[in-house]
Amino acid sequence: MPEAPTGHGYLDQLHARLACVERLLDPEMKLLRTAEDELLLPAWKRVTQGEPRWPVSLGIIAAIAMQLALPGRLAPHPRWLLPSLEALLLVGLVVTNPHRLNRESPPVRAGSLVLIAVISLANAWSAIRLVHGLVLGTNGQDAGPLLMTGAAIWLTNVIVFTLWYWDLDRGGPVARAHARRRHPDFLFAQMDCPDLAPEDWEPAFVDYLYLSFTNATAFSPTDVLPLSRWAKLTMMLQSAVSLVTVALVIARAVNILK
Repeated sequence: MPEAPTGHGYLDQLHARLACVERLLDPEMKLLRTAEDELLLPAWKRVTQGEPRWPVSLGIIAAIAMQLALPGRLAPHPRWLLPSLEALLLVGLVVTNPHRLNRESPPVRAGSLVLIAVISLANAWSAIRLVHGLVLGTNGQDAGPLLMTGAAIWLTNVIVFTLWYWDLDRGGPVARAHARRRHPDFLFAQMDCPDLAPEDWEPAFVDYLYLSFTNATAFSPTDVLPLSRWAKLTMMLQSAVSLVTVALVIARAVNILK
């Protein structure tokens, strides 16, 4: 009768047998982990098919259209340069990822950030020109056109910050679809109370649009809370820009009407 192994030999055999059992059970363990993700984790924490491309594309098209509608004195020159660049970047992003935002690609990610930065710079230029003209009294001789111009810049600003929130929260839409990051930068009500939301709910472009609009009108968080420092600072910047734009435009328009 062979003697039972002792010491290190026994431990090595035990580890080998445990490894063999783990390999045999590996497919079942994967199924169990997948089932756990499907049944227990909310959609925003697990891998999903990604959100549709068309809402964010419509938002970008609306921002480009409002930039083209601004008076020439408030737009960067040459007038066609930045809108054309924005349109080309948008077409490139749609071609590379046309349906759902779930394909990882560093060039596409960089192109998306460049597009948002270009829209931001163009609208910042227009806002600075408008504020400068209002302070010096060279802009805003008629209340109607002034209010229309101010509304276009303000709405574009809402879309710009929507894009930043949407493209930076938890690493962007593709990273959210792949559940790359555990901790969110913004806490939506559906995250805090998952029983009040559908099982497949996860934050999408429209949710960030609501966040940006309420922050630009209330000048503070409403039911969406910023958690990370960059999110708090960005919301603070948006509130400051919105407050200055709205206050100066309305004050000038009221003064003209009097």
